[in-house]
Amino acid sequence: MTHVEIPPQKRVSGESRQSTRVRLKVGIEAQGIGVPLTCEGETVVVNLHGAMIVTDAKLSVGLRIAIHVILTGKRAVAKVVYVDPDRPLYCGIALEKPQNIWGLSLPPIDWHEGESE
Repeated sequence: MTHVEIPPQKRVSGESRQSTRVRLKVGIEAQGIGVPLTCEGETVVVNLHGAMIVTDAKLSVGLRIAIHVILTGKRAVAKVVYVDPDRPLYCGIALEKPQNIWGLSLPPIDWHEGESE
């Protein structure tokens, strides 16, 4: 899996995102917390508060997972908050603590504001 950064997406007026989303493809490993689950995948879009990921196993809304970003070696706890009904391997996750675990060397300015939370 490759690491490709694309300029941040502009926010749409009225959009309630907590931080700017950035298209980024980076390899991840996910492990269930309290459930026997281990899978691999990659990010599609990331932000300071979470990501859209695609995995090789189906995840369910509400599942707590430990995410390991292979490129950075960083780990974080997250919760699955969305599963695409048309593509069930695509999931939205929310990090328990906002942080740049994704490896963006020049993150959007609003990511720095969120890191002090």
